[in-house]
Amino acid sequence: MIDHKIPLLQNRLQQLQHNTESIYLHIDIEKQKLFIIKNKKVIKTYPVSTSKFGTGNLENSNRTPLGVHQIINKIGHNAPPGRIFRSREDTGDNYNTTMTEENLILTRILRLDGLEPGINKGGSIDSYERYIYIHGTNREDLIGTPMSHGCICMRNNDIIELFDSVGEGTLVIID
Repeated sequence: MIDHKIPLLQNRLQQLQHNTESIYLHIDIEKQKLFIIKNKKVIKTYPVSTSKFGTGNLENSNRTPLGVHQIINKIGHNAPPGRIFRSREDTGDNYNTTMTEENLILTRILRLDGLEPGINKGGSIDSYERYIYIHGTNREDLIGTPMSHGCICMRNNDIIELFDSVGEGTLVIID
């Protein structure tokens, strides 16, 4: 469990003047898990997949960026599970097993914006400009192992549940 990490996460959020009693997300790269934390307690855990190239904040690295982010946009309200998105737009098409693309963006998108200048905001390290998302995937069989090109991937039913339980402005710590 991550209970021993919660005080450290709380300190990082307090430095950003965030109300640590509200909900925030912690993505643990090593464990390949996303934790919803409220009132200093883990209330829900989901398996995720981060980048197969490791962590890093540099543009075009295809790595998962570290640091404190916030959910800046929620995309895909009411889309059916398996709906395909391209450039954050609903294509109107649903994934089917005959499609061979490596890692489609499916079902819902939570777009992230870095909050730490010099770490994940600004210049060639900007998570927003890198289009870093939490999203559903067609590669649910690989969830729990690193497989993305920088984003945080989830099972489609899990991203729907998460999408419905967090709002824009929710903080996300990736470490």
